[in-house]
Amino acid sequence: MNEIRAIEASQMKDELDNFKVGDTVKVHFKIVEGKNERIQVYEGLVIAMKNSRVGKTFTVRKNSYGVGVERVFPIHSPRVTRVELTRAGRVRRAKLYYIRDKIGKAAKIRELIVKKGAKGGKTPSVAAAAVETTSAPESAQA
Repeated sequence: MNEIRAIEASQMKDELDNFKVGDTVKVHFKIVEGKNERIQVYEGLVIAMKNSRVGKTFTVRKNSYGVGVERVFPIHSPRVTRVELTRAGRVRRAKLYYIRDKIGKAAKIRELIVKKGAKGGKTPSVAAAAVETTSAPESAQA
């Protein structure tokens, strides 16, 4: 059993791309045609992820000329060169299979908006905002 785990560990990628279900991604996939190799970009919505060590996969769905097309990509495959995050989505489900039945605007996913502040690229937390508002009147009295 340890031999199997050793083989799986050698095939796993060290750096994984950071994306989740609901995100719109561009998958750069290596295609071999005879002696030629080229990279094809497949852009779509991630509707599912399945986790099982080396067999970890994700399903990407796109509309091509009015027809829904889904493709399953293994994350640890050497043919998947990179996964580029185009748009982060905000969803409340782990599997978005209901998108298959939706058409047009109904098939849209809300965008996850990360607000950027002055420090650290994020807005201050609620506790920090409460401290700032309580300290302001005291400085006005002094």
